[in-house]
Amino acid sequence: MNDLSFAVPLWVWAAVTVGIGVMLAVDLIAHRDNHVIGFREAAIWSGVWIAIGLGFGLILWAWQGGEVSSTYYAGYLIEKALSIDNVFVFALVFSFFAVPDAYQHKVLFWGVLGALAARLVFIFVGAELLQVFFWTAYLFGAFLIWTGWKMAVSKDEEVHPDRNPVVRLVKKLIPTDPKFHGSQFFVRINGKRVATLLFVVLVAVEATDLIFAVDSVAAVLAITTNTFLVWTANAFAVLGLRSLYFCLAGLLRRFAYLHYGLAVLLVFAGVKLILSETPVGKLPIPLTLGVIAGTIAVSIAWSLISTRNRPAEADEAPTGTEAGSAGSGDTGPDRSTTARGPHGTGPP
Repeated sequence: MNDLSFAVPLWVWAAVTVGIGVMLAVDLIAHRDNHVIGFREAAIWSGVWIAIGLGFGLILWAWQGGEVSSTYYAGYLIEKALSIDNVFVFALVFSFFAVPDAYQHKVLFWGVLGALAARLVFIFVGAELLQVFFWTAYLFGAFLIWTGWKMAVSKDEEVHPDRNPVVRLVKKLIPTDPKFHGSQFFVRINGKRVATLLFVVLVAVEATDLIFAVDSVAAVLAITTNTFLVWTANAFAVLGLRSLYFCLAGLLRRFAYLHYGLAVLLVFAGVKLILSETPVGKLPIPLTLGVIAGTIAVSIAWSLISTRNRPAEADEAPTGTEAGSAGSGDTGPDRSTTARGPHGTGPP
């Protein structure tokens, strides 16, 4: 296991945490008017987030050397690749509930906050288990291999966000109005405070991301159990998730074979984790980086080449305003949404 033990002063943890908070605040202020985010704006923001993530790796290189920096980049790349899987499901959730385009960013913003909190908990718990009980490496490794296999071979299955157990529980516990009320999560109706449909969408996004958090954290823990590296790799990759969604939402059908690449990465992470507790030991970081980068590049290129002749209209994912009315009293369009794999990956 590559734990790369090095002292991280408390002030460094605090500085990184404050920095992440500042970046989130800047992003929130920049989109406080709930305007519809176009491709150009999303691409610029994606470039900013990627530059920040890559730049942090250079800071690590100057501070702790090449091995630490390479390990961070390996974790960042695999988390960034797996975050594309999140985008597939977010598109399905927004389409199912007919979320207006202007409100999607707000849901994703608060969804990212929840994602960061969940990952922070999973990182410390998972790293501690791997350090204390060596056999948990076999459990985590087997889980990653099983997840990768299921992602690759699962047939199309229907996804009904409103049937999510957590969403159904929230509807039972919190009075809910089945309509959108602008960008509000809660409103007062007849003097009673109730949740809006947008809050239900947020719960659906958060509940779905819990599954992604387990996968992604376990995959990065397969690379290193250093909590600082795992946390920063996850955090900087997740920070750009909102912009990535708006960049890729209209092109998701072009990534027809990306789920095979993600499946390979999960299986590779599982095998790497298991091997770390055998005489083979940890795999070299340069090999890990090569496998991750090569797998992502091949799966994306394969997808784009195979769909290059697809009509332009086939690449356009339905948006909230196209899928239904913002003021509709329904909890979602009267139709099912089809997805592929355990997380809804693959061509819709």
